[in-house]
Amino acid sequence: MRVLVMGGSQFNGLALVRELVRTGHRVTVCNRGKTPAELPQGVERRIADRTDPAALRSALGSGDWDCVFDISAYRPEDVRLMSEILRGRTGHYIFASSTVIYAPSDLLPITEDHPLDKSDRQNEYGRNKILCEEHLVQEHRERGFPATIAAFSMVFGPNNIIPDREQRMFVRLARGRPVLIPGDGTTLGQIGHVDDEARALRMMAGRPVTFGRRYNLTGGGYYSDEGYVDTFAQVVGVSPEKLFIPAAWMDDLYAGRMSLGAGPLKVNADIRTVAADDRAAALFRIQRILQRLAPNLHHWNRSVIFSTEQLRRDVGWEPEYTFPAAVAQTWEWMRREGLDRTVDFDFAFEDALIERLRALPSA
Repeated sequence: MRVLVMGGSQFNGLALVRELVRTGHRVTVCNRGKTPAELPQGVERRIADRTDPAALRSALGSGDWDCVFDISAYRPEDVRLMSEILRGRTGHYIFASSTVIYAPSDLLPITEDHPLDKSDRQNEYGRNKILCEEHLVQEHRERGFPATIAAFSMVFGPNNIIPDREQRMFVRLARGRPVLIPGDGTTLGQIGHVDDEARALRMMAGRPVTFGRRYNLTGGGYYSDEGYVDTFAQVVGVSPEKLFIPAAWMDDLYAGRMSLGAGPLKVNADIRTVAADDRAAALFRIQRILQRLAPNLHHWNRSVIFSTEQLRRDVGWEPEYTFPAAVAQTWEWMRREGLDRTVDFDFAFEDALIERLRALPSA
């Protein structure tokens, strides 16, 4: 197939380009040209800032594509322009969305027909992904535009552009730091390996059964918070000191009632006095303690699991990476690149929590 990838130079997009080339497709990428990337031989690169409609139209020219993968659309105007430019010029358009669109639920796993979260809890990224999806579904229903939506969730693996996830945990363990675990460590989570997800996108391409539908795209297994830490520790080859953050502390952190500086931690018991920016900072810190999906929506101890049965049924895809295998492969990449020695993180907030936890009287 003749394929266009919007983006294609970082993480998800780069993994997809490599998967498409590996399986014999003719690939063109279109991006701003600002990110250095070792693209496979034979990949054509077109340069355009997609926020400039004239530049994008010029870059895409008048050619046709069998499939267009849009990995870099984040605003509704992005997909509106693409659906206009590509009308009658592509056999399939696959849009990369996100599972942050879904409302919290205690009924698991979350399937594609689960309600979306359009409340005030939703952030700008999630709201825009929802608006993108709504436009594409409308285009499909009214004009037959061959759009498919892939809702990515917690993508994991080499070259991750969000280093605060797996890379931060590897660095903690490799440098002998204590590891903080929220609550009792039993909350469940889920990741999907970047190469598995690239393969799923490739397998969707050109399948009419997927038109007008959304598919959750993540891994097949789950882990508890403590299991997450134990798996990383086993791969790195260390026995970490695990410090469990009391649930009451996590409630204060989640609500923004606990101060976030590097000094002594203080608690403000009146949540009404918590500023919005303090709460936003608190949620950001929670994501850094241990990998978390959308803490603005999901309480710190709510398990979040997504079903991929619809994708498996319609496309025949199965994830190849187990969670331990994904961790091992990513650690191998980090060591090969020397990132275990050279990448650094700000651990001041964790150090403040660790100091206070160690000061607690023994049971």
